Amino acid sequence: MYTQTSANFMPSVLRTFALSLAFAFVGTMAGVFVPPALFLPLAILEFVMILAAVFFRRKKAISYSFLYIFTFISGITLYPIVAYYASTAGANVVVMAFATTAVVFSGVAIYAAKSKRNFSFLGGFLLAALLALVAISIFNIFFPLSSTGMLAYSFIGVLVFSGYVLFDVSRMKHYGVSAEEVPLMALSLYLAFINLFVSILRIFGILSSNDD
Repeated sequence: MYTQTSANFMPSVLRTFALSLAFAFVGTMAGVFVPPALFLPLAILEFVMILAAVFFRRKKAISYSFLYIFTFISGITLYPIVAYYASTAGANVVVMAFATTAVVFSGVAIYAAKSKRNFSFLGGFLLAALLALVAISIFNIFFPLSSTGMLAYSFIGVLVFSGYVLFDVSRMKHYGVSAEEVPLMALSLYLAFINLFVSILRIFGILSSNDD
C-alpha cells in the first residue's frame, strides 16, 4: 500500500528536480555579478548545507525552500567553472557538455525506471567511489594531476554520478517516495546531474585543449 501510494510522487520529484536546475541556472547567471572574494565563502556555505542535508536524510525530509536556496547558491559557485571553460575552450564546449549531460542523465534514468532490476545494492560501492573521488580532488590541490590523470579522474566521475542516477531512480521505483522525501530526492538527483555535468565539461575541456 505504501509503495503504491508513494510511487505517485515520482513525477513530483522530477518536477522539483527540473525546478532546481532552473534555480541553479539563475544562480549561474547571477554569478556574473558576484565579487570573486565571495565565491569561497559561498562554496563553504554550500558544503555546510550538503552536510545538513545528509543529516536530514536520516529524518527523510528537507524543505523546498532549503532545496531552492541551495541550488541557487550552487549555481553561483558553478559560475567560475563554467566561465573558465567558456573562455578557454569556448562557449560551444559548455553547451555541448550540458547537452551530453542531459542525454546521459535521461538515458540512465529511463533505463533505471524501465528495468526490472533493483540497483539499490550499488549504494555502498558508490559511496566508497565518491569518497575516493573526494580524496583525489584534495590530493590534486597540493599535487596537481597531469591532463591524462585528470581525464581518467573525470571519466571515473562520469561513471560514479551516472551510477547515482541509476541508484536513486531505481530506489524510488522499488521502494517509493513519500511526500516528505520529494525535496531530498530532488536534491540527490540535482547533485548527481551537476557533478556529472562538471565531469563531462572537464573531459570536453581537456580534449579540446589537446586538439589545439
